[in-house]
Amino acid sequence: MTPDPLIASDRPLEDVQSALRGWFTITAGEAAEVERTYYDTFDGLLYDAGLTLSIQGGVRTLTKRDGAQPEAGVTAEKVAGVRMLLVVAKVRLTTQILNVLDEREKTVCRIVLETPIGLRERARLVPMKGYDRERDRIHQFLVSSGAFAPADLPLVDDAVLAAGGHPEGIRSKVEVPLRSIERADVAVVAVLSRLIEIMDANLPGTLADTDTEFLHDYRVAIRRTRTVMREMKGVFPAAQIARLRVEFKWLQEITGPTRDLDVYLLEFERLRAVAPMAMRLDLDPLLEVLKDWHQTAREQMEVELRSERAHAIHEDWGRLVTLLTGLGQDGRPDAGRAITELSGERILRVHRRMVKMGRGISADSKPEEYHELRKQGKELRYLLELFAVPLYDADVVKPMIRALKGLQDVLGTHQDRDVQAVTLKHLGESVAAQPGGTAALMAMGALLERLEAEAQAARDQFATSFAEFASDAQRKLVDETFNSSAA
Repeated sequence: MTPDPLIASDRPLEDVQSALRGWFTITAGEAAEVERTYYDTFDGLLYDAGLTLSIQGGVRTLTKRDGAQPEAGVTAEKVAGVRMLLVVAKVRLTTQILNVLDEREKTVCRIVLETPIGLRERARLVPMKGYDRERDRIHQFLVSSGAFAPADLPLVDDAVLAAGGHPEGIRSKVEVPLRSIERADVAVVAVLSRLIEIMDANLPGTLADTDTEFLHDYRVAIRRTRTVMREMKGVFPAAQIARLRVEFKWLQEITGPTRDLDVYLLEFERLRAVAPMAMRLDLDPLLEVLKDWHQTAREQMEVELRSERAHAIHEDWGRLVTLLTGLGQDGRPDAGRAITELSGERILRVHRRMVKMGRGISADSKPEEYHELRKQGKELRYLLELFAVPLYDADVVKPMIRALKGLQDVLGTHQDRDVQAVTLKHLGESVAAQPGGTAALMAMGALLERLEAEAQAARDQFATSFAEFASDAQRKLVDETFNSSAA
């Protein structure tokens, strides 16, 4: 294992020579000025994986955070997934390599001295194969000298902090601690304040179009906010919340087409692979039309999100959330209730609604019925994640969320394939006008058949997933957990 990097004094070369004198010989290479650029995803996925990605002098380097090599097959792109790798910090520094030689003049270790502008000097030990023992002794000598100390943070973290960033990235999770006896409006404000932070963090990236996940996380925060508005409406002044619910619905509507086309483009190669082999290249005209539609939708969305209306929504909503707990309780019948009582009541009501809706779905049901159940499932999941997770027994809540996710996956596949099939039909005229349009239409017909088959497979799987979610034992457990009147 590579020893941790060391923080050095302002004269690291002299201190290394002093600390190792009599034990090892030092030869110093020329000092060089370089620029190093660090990358990670917005939400710190490389950080979570214990990795650091940098580019220096055109050379791309991926290491573990302690400087060791990552396991074979690990790449930054695999860890990042659909997220873009973004610049998180740039550092100008002077580097110098010291060769540490033993009495036989064998190089047993290299020490890289790094002097970044505006940051702390460092000494990084690079192991030589077969000389781990010597490297550990050198590390010990340096620390014992008093001129070096183990680094509390790697250089990338120091650089990100100095640039005003967060080494761990900015997350879109809502993990707000709540107390069961807390007033409902106090708990709601805590949750909504975190959702405002997430929207504010993701809006610039949404507008810059650097990463499709910015829009996704922005929309999820909007949907979660709308769930709280609907299910906890009794903690808000009625007139204000009614108006803002309309406004947040508009925000979701204006961002929807761009997100749908984002997903279509992200999944295009998978969809291409679904078509018969001989027809896959014939789908290129479809890809070009999708890109054109996506560009048009995005331009319109950006206009709307930069508008006075959108700005006013964020301002008005932030003001209401900030002032909410200081308002009188007249006209806010649920404001003073315990959050456990109110959230349990709402979770139980939405769960019962889902069970009733799901029992009414059959093999002949229209796609809209599956979609409505999916929307109710999102409502329930957000209530569970925002309120049940911090307030209720994890042994009940976690399996409930797991069963709900299984059902949502089936409903989501059905919805995605249905939307994709409908989109294909709408695109026909535009694709036909492209060079190669006739062949593309034939390939689209074959693709449409496959999409409809996958939608049908999701329908066939629905009964099994719903049975697990709505079993007698599960419904009894939900009732016992969330029904305060039965307690």
